[in-house]
Amino acid sequence: MAGLVNTFGAGAMTNSIDEIRDADFLLVIGSNTSEAHPIIAMEMKRAVRRGATLVVADPRAIWMANIADRHLKIRPGSDVWLLNAMAHVIVTENLMNQGFIDSNTENFEAIKEVVLRYSPEEAEKHTDIPAEEIRKTARQYATTEKAGIYYTLGITEHTHGTDNVYGLSNLVLMTGHLGFASCGMNPLRGQNNVQGANDAGATPVFYPGYQRAEEEETVAKYEASWKTKLPRNKGLNLNEMMKVAGDTIRGLYVMGEDILLSEPNVSKLEERMNGIEFVVVQDIFLNETCRFADVVLPAACFAEKEGVFTNSERRVQRVRQAVKPPGNARADWQIIVDVANACGADWNYESASDVFAELAKDAPRFAGINHDRLEKGGLQWPCTTLDDPGTRYLHKGGILRGKGKFEPIEFRPPSEPTDDDYPLVLSTGRTLYHYNAATQTRRASGLSEKQPMAHVEIHPKDAKKRKINHEDPVDVRTRRGKISAIAILSRQVRRGSVWIPLHFAEARANLLTVDAGDAVTGTAEYKVCAAQVDLAKEGAKKASFPGSYYATEGPGPDVESSCTHE
Repeated sequence: MAGLVNTFGAGAMTNSIDEIRDADFLLVIGSNTSEAHPIIAMEMKRAVRRGATLVVADPRAIWMANIADRHLKIRPGSDVWLLNAMAHVIVTENLMNQGFIDSNTENFEAIKEVVLRYSPEEAEKHTDIPAEEIRKTARQYATTEKAGIYYTLGITEHTHGTDNVYGLSNLVLMTGHLGFASCGMNPLRGQNNVQGANDAGATPVFYPGYQRAEEEETVAKYEASWKTKLPRNKGLNLNEMMKVAGDTIRGLYVMGEDILLSEPNVSKLEERMNGIEFVVVQDIFLNETCRFADVVLPAACFAEKEGVFTNSERRVQRVRQAVKPPGNARADWQIIVDVANACGADWNYESASDVFAELAKDAPRFAGINHDRLEKGGLQWPCTTLDDPGTRYLHKGGILRGKGKFEPIEFRPPSEPTDDDYPLVLSTGRTLYHYNAATQTRRASGLSEKQPMAHVEIHPKDAKKRKINHEDPVDVRTRRGKISAIAILSRQVRRGSVWIPLHFAEARANLLTVDAGDAVTGTAEYKVCAAQVDLAKEGAKKASFPGSYYATEGPGPDVESSCTHE
């Protein structure tokens, strides 16, 4: 979001999901789309069946690589080399949209100077992607009119995550693939309402509607609207908060997030949690973080409350109560209002509709949206008046920022290099069958039957060095801790790399991950850290992992994928 707001003026997908099926070129980078975003993956499959070119850039041979024209099996953490090398090709072969650049952008000369140093031949040494594949991808992207970029956490969960977003934005701006159907730059949101949370101002740098917190005019407007004095200083992002928890942060209110499962270097966080004086957890189920809670406030789930969710394509949609909440559970907004009033506030909202009406009143991009209008169907922001039909794709007729901004970026290596003690590169991620901290999905017997336990994907040749066989119990170690899991021998992963899902509380992947954060957003480097895998000690239990997981979602442990090179 931060990168897109800076370069384009809006932190969201530029285009709509149903436009994907009509695209002629799709670059999917850092996104395991078929498992993390299966509905969006269906649209990509439609486009491919229709004849679109699909290029997948990912360290793993994810399922989408099976239908791709090209799989760029990139070395983890080397994205800036790939993106700058693509820009190098576009500049040196004069494939830019110069008219678009002149009319709609600024700072192009600065980026031009940088990318000329990033030739595809040099990039091959850093990314392991053949130079000719980089050239071919850049040419196809630049010369295809309906060309879209789709990415997610594989791009952003790095210490240089915002740089990666800038690199993608630079490609979009220099080719003019913005402000038209079936193109643009499209971050795929990982949760059902993470877009809505950002829209509403759940960030230390923006008020609702991406109005900057450091702008005096914005602060003054909200002081008048909310009838209170507001701070002028920028707040802490999540990574910064976790590093001072128990120190300058003495109380913590955790809502809808299991930080003891989802945050990096979690053993260090547990130490800090012991120093916090008062912890409130507001959630629909008990979770790992509740072990540290002084108070647990039971919240209603999506089917038990009224309100709105906003999805990846900026579509604001009504959520309607289907059943009553159990026991003492209530809607989040009702709980928050009572807590605020107990602290001395005087909030008098009667419904979720009242809360959204206040948001829309002060945030121009949502001014035309209300619950009554949403009864007839969702609306995509910007939607500025009550007769505005909403915006199917952004930047039509002009970039929201005024002019798109090119951002020169230089390669910076990941924060933690491998060495003799920790020679493998560890990445973490999601699977098809479980969802994030799995607070909900591991309660579903069918999903747990499909994927009942933690596992680590390791290349057969790396396993052979360690005398590890398929489905052996193993220990995975980093400089921060150790977990036990079942080894899955798979050529989905590169040699020298391993991959672990983040969903399992008994084998928390985030005991292993590094908490170094992006300089702009603080997002931790979940995708790259140094690790080692050892055969578990004698007596550890061997397990049988359901074969259906690999039969459905990728090449099995003994099958060489046609999309994989070693």
